[in-house]
Amino acid sequence: MMPRVLESPPGALPILAWARAVPAGAVKQLQHIASQPYIVEHVAAMPDVHMAEGVAVGTVFATEHHIIPGALGGDLGCGVSALRFEFPAASLSRAELTRILDKLARAVPVGDAVHRGRGVPLPPELEAASLSTHRLQREWERLAPRHLGTLGGGNHFLELDRDAGGALWLLLHTGSRGVGAAIAGHHLRVAQTHGEGSLPGLRTDTPEGVACLADTEQACRFARANREALTARAVEVLTKALGQAPDLDSRVDVHHNHVSAESHFGRTLLVHRKGAVGLAPGQRGLIPGSMGTASYLVAGKGEPRAFRSCSHGAGRVMTRKEAREHIRPAALEHAMRRVVFDVGRAGSLVEEAPAVYRDIAEVLEDEEDLVTPLLRLTPIAVLKG
Repeated sequence: MMPRVLESPPGALPILAWARAVPAGAVKQLQHIASQPYIVEHVAAMPDVHMAEGVAVGTVFATEHHIIPGALGGDLGCGVSALRFEFPAASLSRAELTRILDKLARAVPVGDAVHRGRGVPLPPELEAASLSTHRLQREWERLAPRHLGTLGGGNHFLELDRDAGGALWLLLHTGSRGVGAAIAGHHLRVAQTHGEGSLPGLRTDTPEGVACLADTEQACRFARANREALTARAVEVLTKALGQAPDLDSRVDVHHNHVSAESHFGRTLLVHRKGAVGLAPGQRGLIPGSMGTASYLVAGKGEPRAFRSCSHGAGRVMTRKEAREHIRPAALEHAMRRVVFDVGRAGSLVEEAPAVYRDIAEVLEDEEDLVTPLLRLTPIAVLKG
């Protein structure tokens, strides 16, 4: 679909939305962003746009000389990875999938679980990390070894999927864990003191802005390393269970909470994406659905008006509180009848039930000028954080 132009406040920049329906709360948040003094060009709203803390999920905008800590979410560098095994997924029985899921749950700390003691050794590039304040450096040294290779909770997941050709895929969704939260929280406080605008932005020619950019990049490096560590642990389990290694050339990894210096409209801009993926033309990306519905491997079309972005998922239509009030565990079990998951946790997992999310097929229709779907990935076993 072509983008709709949403109403902007007087003096604000245009808002282009690739969503057939934008919730009223999200519209207000988009209008707030469009009114900020540091925004350039326009604001883009992805098909999965929905209200969130501070800035709507699915918001993309650009600045020339500012970084806005409050516009990236607390889980800096959060994203999705995927890897294919040339293994017939249909040959795995429900009992075998249950055994594999149990082994993955033992190999990967999930929810609030972290590594005990001093944690795990960091790869050299993370070991050498230098953050902008002594306090953040101490937080890094305390948290990074304990959180590297941990999944976290909420909508984070590790799952096994089947593609149209029958091959097995490993999909995982997580971010920078406590490290990113500490960095995001620190710079949000700095911006509230030193920033410009009613959603405070830090100028990138100031020490505060330089520090925020560098620390945010470090959080994103940690997030990617976290997904790599989780993938390595999961691959070890799967290789033993399947008797087969994955196709490493199939690996896809994309951030969806980040800021990136990119060339748009003839100049270098800092593109902020909260719950959105940046894809160059032809670049492969991932758009997850829900724990009970398909995800998609896609290729970017490089639509300039969307700052070469697309949705990061299906988008919530129910808050966690609403889900707990309206979805019964038995309804979740019925919706998940074809997918192996921990039924014993159905009471807490109603917050992530398929009914909580938009129809992924509709989301893809709305962004047909942003991406080309390449592969439909159907979940067969899901480990939730």
